Order: sequence, then C-alpha cells, then structure tokens
Amino acid sequence: MKLILASGSPFRKALLSNAGFTFDAIPAGIDERQVEAPLAAAGSGPQDIALALAEAKARDVSVKNPDALTIGSDQVLSMGRDIFHKCTTMAEARERLLQMSGREHLLDSAFVIVRHNAVLTKHVSRASMTFRTFTEREIDTYLEEAGEGVLGSVGAYQFEGLGIRLFEKIEGDYFTIIGMPMLPLLSALRELGAIDA
Repeated sequence: MKLILASGSPFRKALLSNAGFTFDAIPAGIDERQVEAPLAAAGSGPQDIALALAEAKARDVSVKNPDALTIGSDQVLSMGRDIFHKCTTMAEARERLLQMSGREHLLDSAFVIVRHNAVLTKHVSRASMTFRTFTEREIDTYLEEAGEGVLGSVGAYQFEGLGIRLFEKIEGDYFTIIGMPMLPLLSALRELGAIDA
C-alpha cells in the first residue's frame, strides 16, 4: 500500500525513514493560518487545532493520491492561552526565548491518516516542556551557537540538538516533541494493514 507523508519537514521524514518506511514526501499546499484562524476565534484548544491542521494537510495531498494512505501531521506550541508560530527573525527568536524563560509550555503533536477522502484514524499526543530560567547572555550565546536553524522550530529551539540545554523538566515522549507521535502512528498503520511488524 502506497504511503505518503504530507509534509516537507526533514524531522518527520527522518522519523519515518528511520522506522524503515518507503514513502513519498509531498508538502501540502494549505495556508495554515487560514485553517487555524476560525478555530482560534471559536475558542478551540491547541489539540483541536493540531488535529485540524494535520487533517487539512492530509486531505490536500490525498486529493491527487486517493489510493494512498496519506499522513498529515502538525504540531502546536501553546503557553497559557497563547499559541505560537515559528519566528521569522533571530531578534524574534530571542524575544520568544526570553518570554518562555522559566515557564512551562505544551507541545501538541497530531497525525491524521486519510484515504479516498475519508479520515481513517487520528491521534494527538501532548508533551509538557519547562525551560530553566536563563539570562539574556545565555540566550545570546545559545542563539549564536545554534544559528538560524532555530527559526525552523516553533519554540526557537531544536530539542534534538543544542536546544536540550534550555530545559529544566520534560514530560512526554521524544517523538511527540520532535513533531510526530510515532508509537500511536505505528499502531494505526498496523491496524490499517500498512505494516506487518
């Protein structure tokens, strides 16, 4: 059964590749903020928004590949009632890290599998991440060492690299933090007959 990942994320592609999958990676052509805006206005929580974004991505790619199992995935970072998006400049990343210093934030990572325009399964996992309290100098040093790669992460950190230095406490699994809850995904793919083991 053909498998498609509706994403251009190198991290999600690596997770599937490392698990031994052969798949096509086709980025979805959706406007994420347009999908998110009415949900946020209606008071939807970050888990619902993550699922809606994952579904929109899967459906978008599935239209041209109806026979394939298409996996859409998305991650939402929230802190209190605020939902954050990727920073566009290093100055913005610095402000984000200062704002989050010493505080807890949540990462909700969702996947949705679509085939023949029907949602076959969906799942969202949550991780709780607490930054240690750091100084402006520590943030500047971190950003200088990590470079502009931090702009590819909604939290302005790359957990699998230097970003691990920023944390005091983590509750949740590695895959949820990276952006795709792999164990529930593998279970779903087994149930759908996409893998035997």
